[in-house]
Amino acid sequence: MIDFSNSIEELNNYKGSEKKKTLIYNGKKYLVKFPDPIREKNKNISYINNAFSEYVGSNIFRIIGFTVQNTILGTYKYNGKEKIVCACEDFTDENHMLYEFESLALSANPDKKIETELSDIMEVIEETKRMITEDNIKEKFWDMFIVDSLIGNTNRHNGNWGLLVNSISNKAEFAPIYDCGSCLNPMIDENEIEKLSEVELKNLAIDCYSCIKENGKKINYIAFIKNMKNKDCNQAIKRIFIKINLKEINKFIDCIDCMTNERKEFYKNILHIRYQILEETYKKL
Repeated sequence: MIDFSNSIEELNNYKGSEKKKTLIYNGKKYLVKFPDPIREKNKNISYINNAFSEYVGSNIFRIIGFTVQNTILGTYKYNGKEKIVCACEDFTDENHMLYEFESLALSANPDKKIETELSDIMEVIEETKRMITEDNIKEKFWDMFIVDSLIGNTNRHNGNWGLLVNSISNKAEFAPIYDCGSCLNPMIDENEIEKLSEVELKNLAIDCYSCIKENGKKINYIAFIKNMKNKDCNQAIKRIFIKINLKEINKFIDCIDCMTNERKEFYKNILHIRYQILEETYKKL
C-alpha cells in the first residue's frame, strides 16, 4: 500500500465530520480520510472502519459503471501509529466546480428550507433542470439510490452528491460518485462479525435506512424497493440491476490485501442478500 506520510500537506478546506487531511501525492490533490475514534459507549472497537467502506463502496459504483471519485487505500503514520486511510482524489479544478445538491437546494425555493425529504429533492431537481443542460439528473439520482441500497449507504445526504459544472462552457453533469464512507456497516468489527448468525446478518442487510425521507420518516431501502410504488425507482432497478456483476465485485473485495478475511466475507454475504432482493424485484418488474 502507498504510504502517504511524507506527502505534501495543504490546509484542509473539505467539509464533513470525518478526520481528514488534504495531501498532494504524485502531483494530484487528495482528501485523505482517517478512521474516526469511536465515541459510543459499550463499543469494543477503537475506530470506525470507514476507510474500507469508502474504498469498497466507491469501487462497487465503478464496477457497476458509474463515474466515481478515484480512491486509494494507503497508510499514514501519525504520532508513532500507522493508520489505514482512504485517499480520495479531488476531481475539481479551475475549470470544473462542484455544486453540492444542498447548494442547489438553497437557491431553488427561497421560502422553504430543503432537507432530505424525497418530494423536496424531486422539486429541486425539476427547478435545477431549467437552469442547466444536464437533463437526466433525476435518472442518475435514482440510479445512485439503487446502488446505495445495495451497499447500505446510510448517509447520502444533500451534501455528498451534486453536479460538476464546466466554468467555461457552463455545461453541467452529474458529479462523480463520492463520499461512501457510511456504507457497509463501518461500525462493526471483526469480533462482532464472527458472532453474527445468519438471521442477524439478514436483519442487518434488511434493516438499513437511507437518510432520505418520505413523509418525514427515513426510507428503509429494502421496503421501499420491494413495494414498487415509485415509478422512477422501478425504472432505475431495471437500468441498474443488469449491470451488477456480483462475481466481479467479490473478486475485487478478495484482492484487498490489508482487509481481514472475516470482513471480506461479511461484505460479500451482506451484498449477496441485498442483491437477491433486488433480483426478486427486478423479475417482478
